[in-house]
Amino acid sequence: MKYIVVLGDGMADRPIAELNNQTPLAYAKTPMMDALASKSEIGMVHTVPDGMSPGSDTANLSVLGYNPRKYYSGRSPLEALSIGVPMNDTDIALRCNIVTLSEDEDTYEERTIIDHSSSEISTEDAAVLLEAVRKELETDIYKFYVGTSYRHLLIWDKGEVVDLVQPHDILEQKIGDKLPENADLREMMKKSYDILVNHPINIERKKKGLNPANSCWFWGAGTRPALSSFEEKTGKSGAMISAVDLLKGIAVGSSMKVITVEGANGGLHTNYEGKAQAAVDILTKDGYDFVYVHVEAPDEMGHQGSVERKVQAIENLDQRVIRPIVEGLEAAGEDFRMVILPDHPTPICIRTHTGDSVPYLLYDSTAKQQQTWKYNEAEAEKTENYIAEGHTLVDYLLSR
Repeated sequence: MKYIVVLGDGMADRPIAELNNQTPLAYAKTPMMDALASKSEIGMVHTVPDGMSPGSDTANLSVLGYNPRKYYSGRSPLEALSIGVPMNDTDIALRCNIVTLSEDEDTYEERTIIDHSSSEISTEDAAVLLEAVRKELETDIYKFYVGTSYRHLLIWDKGEVVDLVQPHDILEQKIGDKLPENADLREMMKKSYDILVNHPINIERKKKGLNPANSCWFWGAGTRPALSSFEEKTGKSGAMISAVDLLKGIAVGSSMKVITVEGANGGLHTNYEGKAQAAVDILTKDGYDFVYVHVEAPDEMGHQGSVERKVQAIENLDQRVIRPIVEGLEAAGEDFRMVILPDHPTPICIRTHTGDSVPYLLYDSTAKQQQTWKYNEAEAEKTENYIAEGHTLVDYLLSR
C-alpha cells in the first residue's frame, strides 16, 4: 500500500456572492476530486489547535502528524532548516519578506502595505535585492540568507522571540503601529526601504506593471526546532514535494526526503505536472511508502484576493496534480490511500488565514463504497465526520 497527502494550501474558503454563494472549492470544476469523493470518506478536520496562530507552519505540522503544541517552535526556524542555515541554541530565526509598500507618503510609518509577495517576485530578482540590503545592514549579530521568491531569512545572534505582525494579515493597512517594538528590527526595516525603493530592479518592475519589492518585513520569530523522524514515528519512508521553504524545512527536520521539482515556484503558474510525476516516481520507482505533495497556489491567490485565480488554482490542482497521480499509480498497479485537504482556510474576503476546520477526502483504491457527495466544505460538514485533532489524521491514513 502506498500513501499520499495532496495539500492545497489555503484552499478552503467561505461562500462568495459572485460564485452564487458557493466557496471557490465548490464552484471550481473538479471532476477528479468529485469522482474520488464518490468512493471516499469525506469530513472535516481541525488542523490548528485552538489558541494557536492559524499559519501554514502549525497546520502542516499537524497534517504531517506532529502535534503543534509539542513540536512548534516558530515558522522561520523550519525555513532555516530548508535552506541549510546553521542555528545555535541561542539564535533566533525571523522570516524576512520582501514586500511592497506605498511610496507617496512622507514617512515610513505612514506607508501602507500593498503586497506581501511583491507580485510573486522571482528568487533571482529577490536575491539581488537582498544582497543590496545585506551589504548595508548585515552585522555580526544580524545575518541575512536568501530563500525562495519573496521569502527570506534573518538570523539574530543571541536574540529573543518577539511578537511580530504577519504582513499578509495587514494588507492595505498603514504600518506605523504594526512595526516591531524592537528598535534594531524597526530601524533595519526602515533602512531597507531607503536601500530598495530606487533600486534598478524596482525601477524596471514598475515599468513592467509589477509591484516593486521595496522593503524588508520581519516576522515569524522562533528557536531551533526538534522534530522526531517521520519514519521512526510512523514506520513509513516519506518524501516531501513542495516549492516552499517552510515545507521543505519540516521535511528536513523530520528526516524525510526532499524532492526539488524544476519550475515549481509556489505561484499560480508552477510546475504542477512535474510535482505529480515526481510523486508517482518516488512511490513506484524509488520504493517510498509515503509522499506529501504541497501546492501553494490557492493560498497565494487567497492572499491576493482574487476569486478567479483561486478557482483556477483549485482546478489546476484537480486536473494537473491529482488526476496524473491517481492515473499513474493505477497504471503501475499500486494499491494506495490518498488524503486531499487544505491546511487552513484563506478566505478571499479577509485575504488571510483562519483556524476554522477544513474538509478532507480520504480515498482508498481497494475500497468499494459508493456515495453521492462531492468534495467541498458544505458537503463535508453534512457528513458529520469530524477529526478534532489534526495531528491524528496521518495515523488514520496509515491505519491500513
